[in-house]
Amino acid sequence: MGVGDFVQKQVKITKALFPVAGLGTRFLPATKAQPKEMLPIVDKPLIQYAVEEAYAAGIRHMIFVTGRNKRAIEDHFDTAYELECELEAAHKEDLLRMIRAVQPNDMDCSYVRQSRTLGLGHAVLCAEHLIGDEPFAVLLADDLMVSRDTNSSVLGQMVKQFEDLQSSILAIQAVPLEHTKRYGIIAGDVVRNGLHRINRIIEKPEPNEAPSCMAVAGRYILTPAVFNKIRSQPRGKGGELQLTDGIAALLSEEKVYAFEYAGKRYDCGTKEGFLAATVELALLHPVVGESFREYLRGVQLEHQVKSSDSLEIEQVN
Repeated sequence: MGVGDFVQKQVKITKALFPVAGLGTRFLPATKAQPKEMLPIVDKPLIQYAVEEAYAAGIRHMIFVTGRNKRAIEDHFDTAYELECELEAAHKEDLLRMIRAVQPNDMDCSYVRQSRTLGLGHAVLCAEHLIGDEPFAVLLADDLMVSRDTNSSVLGQMVKQFEDLQSSILAIQAVPLEHTKRYGIIAGDVVRNGLHRINRIIEKPEPNEAPSCMAVAGRYILTPAVFNKIRSQPRGKGGELQLTDGIAALLSEEKVYAFEYAGKRYDCGTKEGFLAATVELALLHPVVGESFREYLRGVQLEHQVKSSDSLEIEQVN
């Protein structure tokens, strides 16, 4: 046996999983007949931002766990022959390139149904046969991530960490104590700047039960050992199979890390986060950014003054 046989094999992340079977009830009636993941931020649907982030991280196989009324996602990442022919005939080359870039030639898409919405852990299990015995990424499209690293997407930052650690990694961010009941919360030991080794993780604890204020954001890199852990867990909060519970069980067998990414997260699962992302990304848009900024400077809001029947005009600067 040679010296090289003792060197741990460096495994790369080649597959990304997108759980998109949710009903999007917080955005009704807009999501009555269309997936929430297809709601646009300026000119791209949420799911496209997540896929582009994975692609920028070097991943080429995208796996979507879908449900009923999610066909629009499949159509979005399919070839639109009629549209392409119309654009080509009209010599609209810029638009044609934009449409074809939605699914680059070297990107593969697979789809699997989650017949019942039994939680994020259940969604991950639905794709086990497509992932196999490989580490994989999980991206929640509701969490729109804008990297502060010009050379790497948020998931790309995590992939670089994985290349070194070869262990599961969760993206984390600090949240106010009163918000811990919205997230999975971790506790752990600092390994180096921005990196923690997790020793405890709890799904949506009340503030007085939270082990810290470090919350899991919607990006994961997981080893395949998590499948058996999810499968053997009882149903957790809300009667669902929680991915957090599977990761908690994994801690007894493998190292699991938490990574403080360089970037900004927009919680587009809420109306406030969705609107914030729309405004801020519109301001950064290369085509409409400057004109939209000028528009906002001139916006006048009318609101009722409670102390009188008159209307007051407020200037937005």
